[in-house]
Amino acid sequence: MSIPFLRDDALRPGQAVQVAPGVRRILCDNPGPFTWRGTNTYLIGRGRVAVLDPGPADATQLETILRATQGETITHILVSHTHRDHSPGVAALQAATGARSYGFGPHLTPPEQGGEGGDHDFRPDVTLADGEMLEGDDFRLTALHTPGHCANHLCFAREDGVVFSADHVMSWSTTVVSPPDGDMAAYMDSLGKLAAREASLYLPGHGPPLPNPAPFVAALAAHRLEREAKVLDALRAARRATALELVPQVYGPVLEPRLVPAAARSLLAHLIKLAAEGQALRDGESFEPR
Repeated sequence: MSIPFLRDDALRPGQAVQVAPGVRRILCDNPGPFTWRGTNTYLIGRGRVAVLDPGPADATQLETILRATQGETITHILVSHTHRDHSPGVAALQAATGARSYGFGPHLTPPEQGGEGGDHDFRPDVTLADGEMLEGDDFRLTALHTPGHCANHLCFAREDGVVFSADHVMSWSTTVVSPPDGDMAAYMDSLGKLAAREASLYLPGHGPPLPNPAPFVAALAAHRLEREAKVLDALRAARRATALELVPQVYGPVLEPRLVPAAARSLLAHLIKLAAEGQALRDGESFEPR
Protein backbone atom coordinates (compact mmCIF):
# COMPACT_ATOMS: atom_id res chain seq x y z
CA MET A 1 0.00 0.00 0.00
CA SER A 2 1.40 3.41 -0.99
CA ILE A 3 1.55 6.08 1.70
CA PRO A 4 0.06 9.49 0.75
CA PHE A 5 2.95 11.62 2.00
CA LEU A 6 2.54 15.39 2.21
CA ARG A 7 5.60 17.31 1.04
CA ASP A 8 4.06 20.63 -0.02
CA ASP A 9 4.85 22.95 2.87
CA ALA A 10 4.88 26.73 2.51
CA LEU A 11 6.01 27.53 6.06
CA ARG A 12 9.38 29.21 6.41
CA PRO A 13 11.65 29.41 9.47
CA GLY A 14 11.06 32.52 11.56
CA GLN A 15 7.27 32.42 11.16
CA ALA A 16 4.57 31.40 13.65
CA VAL A 17 1.45 30.30 11.78
CA GLN A 18 -1.85 29.04 13.18
CA VAL A 19 -2.44 25.43 12.12
CA ALA A 20 -5.40 24.58 14.39
CA PRO A 21 -7.56 26.53 16.83
CA GLY A 22 -5.22 27.72 19.57
CA VAL A 23 -2.11 26.17 17.97
CA ARG A 24 0.73 27.94 16.17
CA ARG A 25 3.56 26.19 14.35
CA ILE A 26 7.17 27.36 14.09
CA LEU A 27 9.66 25.65 11.77
CA CYS A 28 13.26 25.40 12.95
CA ASP A 29 15.91 25.95 10.29
CA ASN A 30 17.59 22.55 10.78
CA PRO A 31 16.90 20.69 7.50
CA GLY A 32 18.42 17.29 6.86
CA PRO A 33 17.77 13.81 5.50
CA PHE A 34 15.89 12.81 8.68
CA THR A 35 14.49 16.19 9.80
CA TRP A 36 13.36 17.12 6.28
CA ARG A 37 12.77 20.91 6.29
CA GLY A 38 13.26 21.12 10.05
CA THR A 39 11.76 20.43 13.46
CA ASN A 40 8.29 21.73 14.25
CA THR A 41 7.78 23.68 17.47
CA TYR A 42 4.18 24.20 18.54
CA LEU A 43 2.74 27.01 20.65
CA ILE A 44 -0.39 25.70 22.35
CA GLY A 45 -2.92 28.13 23.78
CA ARG A 46 -3.07 31.90 23.93
CA GLY A 47 -2.06 34.20 26.75
CA ARG A 48 -0.60 31.47 28.91
CA VAL A 49 1.13 29.16 26.47
CA ALA A 50 2.67 25.68 26.32
CA VAL A 51 5.64 25.19 23.98
CA LEU A 52 6.01 21.70 22.54
CA ASP A 53 9.49 20.68 21.35
CA PRO A 54 11.68 23.81 21.37
CA GLY A 55 14.02 21.96 19.01
CA PRO A 56 17.81 21.88 19.00
CA ALA A 57 19.96 24.42 20.82
CA ASP A 58 19.40 27.13 18.24
CA ALA A 59 19.51 30.85 19.07
CA THR A 60 17.36 31.82 16.09
CA GLN A 61 14.62 29.33 16.98
CA LEU A 62 14.63 30.60 20.57
CA GLU A 63 14.32 34.18 19.34
CA THR A 64 11.39 33.21 17.10
CA ILE A 65 9.57 31.48 19.98
CA LEU A 66 10.05 34.47 22.29
CA ARG A 67 9.03 36.96 19.61
CA ALA A 68 5.90 34.96 18.74
CA THR A 69 4.84 34.85 22.41
CA GLN A 70 5.65 38.47 23.21
CA GLY A 71 3.02 39.78 25.63
CA GLU A 72 2.15 36.18 26.62
CA THR A 73 3.50 33.89 29.34
CA ILE A 74 5.09 30.53 28.58
CA THR A 75 3.89 28.29 31.42
CA HIS A 76 4.83 24.80 30.17
CA ILE A 77 7.64 23.39 28.02
CA LEU A 78 6.67 19.98 26.67
CA VAL A 79 9.06 17.44 25.17
CA SER A 80 7.82 14.65 22.93
CA HIS A 81 11.13 12.75 23.11
CA THR A 82 14.82 13.23 23.73
CA HIS A 83 16.40 13.24 20.30
CA ARG A 84 18.82 16.10 19.63
CA ASP A 85 16.53 17.86 17.18
CA HIS A 86 13.72 18.16 19.76
CA SER A 87 14.81 18.70 23.37
CA PRO A 88 18.18 20.53 23.65
CA GLY A 89 16.42 23.88 23.13
CA VAL A 90 14.64 23.46 26.47
CA ALA A 91 17.53 24.77 28.57
CA ALA A 92 17.73 28.21 26.93
CA LEU A 93 13.94 28.55 26.82
CA GLN A 94 13.74 27.77 30.53
CA ALA A 95 16.47 30.30 31.26
CA ALA A 96 14.48 32.94 29.36
CA THR A 97 11.05 32.14 30.79
CA GLY A 98 11.36 30.17 34.03
CA ALA A 99 8.77 27.68 32.76
CA ARG A 100 8.89 24.07 33.94
CA SER A 101 9.61 21.23 31.54
CA TYR A 102 7.43 18.14 31.07
CA GLY A 103 8.25 14.79 29.48
CA PHE A 104 8.16 11.03 29.94
CA GLY A 105 11.66 11.02 31.39
CA PRO A 106 15.34 11.17 30.42
CA HIS A 107 16.77 9.38 27.40
CA LEU A 108 16.66 5.69 28.23
CA THR A 109 19.57 4.31 26.19
CA PRO A 110 23.15 5.26 27.17
CA PRO A 111 25.51 6.35 24.37
CA GLU A 112 27.65 3.24 24.78
CA GLN A 113 24.58 1.07 24.20
CA GLY A 114 23.53 2.77 20.97
CA GLY A 115 21.90 5.91 22.33
CA GLU A 116 24.26 8.22 20.50
CA GLY A 117 21.42 10.23 18.94
CA GLY A 118 19.88 11.07 22.28
CA ASP A 119 19.92 14.24 24.34
CA HIS A 120 21.35 12.84 27.56
CA ASP A 121 21.32 16.20 29.34
CA PHE A 122 17.55 16.65 29.44
CA ARG A 123 15.71 15.77 32.64
CA PRO A 124 12.07 16.89 32.82
CA ASP A 125 11.01 18.88 35.87
CA VAL A 126 7.72 16.97 35.74
CA THR A 127 7.40 13.41 34.43
CA LEU A 128 4.25 12.44 32.56
CA ALA A 129 2.84 8.93 32.65
CA ASP A 130 0.80 7.35 29.88
CA GLY A 131 -2.73 8.75 30.00
CA GLU A 132 -1.87 11.62 32.32
CA MET A 133 -3.72 14.90 31.80
CA LEU A 134 -1.92 18.20 31.46
CA GLU A 135 -3.97 21.39 31.80
CA GLY A 136 -3.35 25.07 31.31
CA ASP A 137 -5.60 28.09 31.12
CA ASP A 138 -6.27 27.52 27.42
CA PHE A 139 -5.47 23.85 26.78
CA ARG A 140 -6.04 20.33 28.05
CA LEU A 141 -3.82 17.52 26.78
CA THR A 142 -3.54 13.79 27.34
CA ALA A 143 -0.02 12.36 27.26
CA LEU A 144 0.21 9.14 25.24
CA HIS A 145 3.31 6.99 25.70
CA THR A 146 4.15 5.83 22.19
CA PRO A 147 7.55 4.08 22.16
CA GLY A 148 9.01 2.76 18.94
CA HIS A 149 10.93 5.64 17.40
CA CYS A 150 12.27 6.53 20.84
CA ALA A 151 11.64 4.68 24.09
CA ASN A 152 10.42 7.81 25.94
CA HIS A 153 8.30 9.14 23.08
CA LEU A 154 5.06 10.93 23.93
CA CYS A 155 2.23 12.09 21.70
CA PHE A 156 -0.25 14.61 23.07
CA ALA A 157 -3.98 14.51 22.32
CA ARG A 158 -6.62 17.20 22.67
CA GLU A 159 -10.27 16.40 23.22
CA ASP A 160 -11.23 18.00 19.88
CA GLY A 161 -9.36 15.35 17.87
CA VAL A 162 -6.07 17.21 17.39
CA VAL A 163 -3.10 14.95 18.11
CA PHE A 164 0.50 16.16 18.33
CA SER A 165 2.02 13.03 16.80
CA ALA A 166 5.68 14.17 17.01
CA ASP A 167 8.00 11.68 15.27
CA HIS A 168 5.79 8.63 15.70
CA VAL A 169 3.69 9.66 12.70
CA MET A 170 5.19 12.23 10.34
CA SER A 171 3.39 13.54 7.28
CA TRP A 172 6.44 13.68 5.00
CA SER A 173 8.07 10.26 5.55
CA THR A 174 8.10 7.02 7.48
CA THR A 175 9.69 7.04 10.92
CA VAL A 176 13.20 5.83 11.64
CA VAL A 177 13.16 2.90 14.10
CA SER A 178 16.74 2.28 15.22
CA PRO A 179 17.53 -0.28 17.95
CA PRO A 180 18.15 -0.46 20.80
CA ASP A 181 16.21 2.68 21.75
CA GLY A 182 13.97 2.17 18.74
CA ASP A 183 11.82 -0.95 18.80
CA MET A 184 9.72 -2.19 15.87
CA ALA A 185 7.30 -4.25 17.96
CA ALA A 186 6.73 -1.27 20.24
CA TYR A 187 6.35 0.99 17.20
CA MET A 188 3.60 -1.19 15.75
CA ASP A 189 1.82 -1.40 19.10
CA SER A 190 1.98 2.38 19.46
CA LEU A 191 0.70 2.84 15.92
CA GLY A 192 -2.30 0.71 16.85
CA LYS A 193 -2.79 2.78 19.98
CA LEU A 194 -3.02 5.96 17.92
CA ALA A 195 -5.23 4.31 15.30
CA ALA A 196 -7.75 3.41 18.02
CA ARG A 197 -8.28 7.09 18.86
CA GLU A 198 -10.70 9.36 17.05
CA ALA A 199 -8.56 12.05 15.45
CA SER A 200 -9.23 14.80 12.92
CA LEU A 201 -5.74 16.26 12.60
CA TYR A 202 -2.17 15.17 13.35
CA LEU A 203 0.48 17.80 13.97
CA PRO A 204 3.80 16.00 13.44
CA GLY A 205 7.33 16.72 14.58
CA HIS A 206 8.43 17.16 10.96
CA GLY A 207 6.32 18.01 7.94
CA PRO A 208 3.02 19.85 7.45
CA PRO A 209 -0.24 19.17 9.31
CA LEU A 210 -1.91 15.87 8.44
CA PRO A 211 -5.72 16.06 8.16
CA ASN A 212 -7.89 12.93 8.24
CA PRO A 213 -5.00 10.82 9.58
CA ALA A 214 -6.77 7.43 9.82
CA PRO A 215 -6.07 6.27 6.22
CA PHE A 216 -2.48 7.51 6.52
CA VAL A 217 -1.90 5.54 9.74
CA ALA A 218 -3.44 2.44 8.16
CA ALA A 219 -1.08 2.84 5.19
CA LEU A 220 1.90 3.18 7.54
CA ALA A 221 0.97 -0.06 9.33
CA ALA A 222 0.46 -1.91 6.03
CA HIS A 223 3.80 -0.63 4.74
CA ARG A 224 5.64 -1.94 7.81
CA LEU A 225 4.01 -5.36 7.50
CA GLU A 226 4.89 -5.51 3.81
CA ARG A 227 8.48 -4.54 4.62
CA GLU A 228 8.64 -7.19 7.34
CA ALA A 229 7.50 -9.87 4.88
CA LYS A 230 10.13 -8.71 2.40
CA VAL A 231 12.83 -8.85 5.09
CA LEU A 232 11.83 -12.41 5.97
CA ASP A 233 11.85 -13.46 2.29
CA ALA A 234 15.30 -11.92 1.82
CA LEU A 235 16.61 -13.64 4.93
CA ARG A 236 15.28 -16.99 3.73
CA ALA A 237 16.97 -16.47 0.36
CA ALA A 238 20.28 -15.52 2.00
CA ARG A 239 20.00 -18.23 4.69
CA ARG A 240 22.25 -16.15 6.94
CA ALA A 241 22.86 -12.40 6.83
CA THR A 242 23.33 -9.19 8.78
CA ALA A 243 20.89 -6.32 8.48
CA LEU A 244 23.37 -4.35 6.38
CA GLU A 245 23.80 -7.25 3.98
CA LEU A 246 20.04 -7.37 3.39
CA VAL A 247 19.67 -3.68 2.48
CA PRO A 248 20.13 -4.13 -1.33
CA GLN A 249 17.66 -7.03 -1.44
CA VAL A 250 15.00 -5.17 0.55
CA TYR A 251 15.46 -1.55 -0.59
CA GLY A 252 16.89 -2.10 -4.05
CA PRO A 253 20.15 -0.84 -5.58
CA VAL A 254 19.01 2.78 -6.06
CA LEU A 255 18.95 3.73 -2.38
CA GLU A 256 21.04 6.85 -1.71
CA PRO A 257 24.32 5.87 -0.02
CA ARG A 258 23.75 8.34 2.83
CA LEU A 259 20.50 6.53 3.70
CA VAL A 260 22.00 3.02 3.80
CA PRO A 261 22.99 3.12 7.50
CA ALA A 262 19.50 4.20 8.56
CA ALA A 263 17.95 1.55 6.30
CA ALA A 264 20.15 -1.09 7.94
CA ARG A 265 19.02 0.08 11.38
CA SER A 266 15.39 -0.23 10.30
CA LEU A 267 16.02 -3.74 8.94
CA LEU A 268 17.71 -4.64 12.21
CA ALA A 269 14.57 -3.55 14.05
CA HIS A 270 12.49 -5.85 11.82
CA LEU A 271 14.92 -8.73 12.33
CA ILE A 272 14.87 -8.33 16.11
CA LYS A 273 11.07 -8.38 16.01
CA LEU A 274 11.08 -11.51 13.84
CA ALA A 275 13.51 -13.20 16.25
CA ALA A 276 11.32 -12.30 19.23
CA GLU A 277 8.34 -13.82 17.42
CA GLY A 278 10.21 -17.05 16.67
CA GLN A 279 10.54 -16.51 12.93
CA ALA A 280 14.30 -15.93 12.97
CA LEU A 281 17.35 -16.86 15.00
CA ARG A 282 19.99 -14.33 16.04
CA ASP A 283 23.72 -15.03 16.39
CA GLY A 284 25.48 -11.78 17.20
CA GLU A 285 24.95 -9.43 14.25
CA SER A 286 23.76 -12.24 11.95
CA PHE A 287 20.30 -13.73 11.58
CA GLU A 288 18.96 -16.95 10.10
CA PRO A 289 15.40 -17.93 9.19
CA ARG A 290 13.71 -20.37 11.46
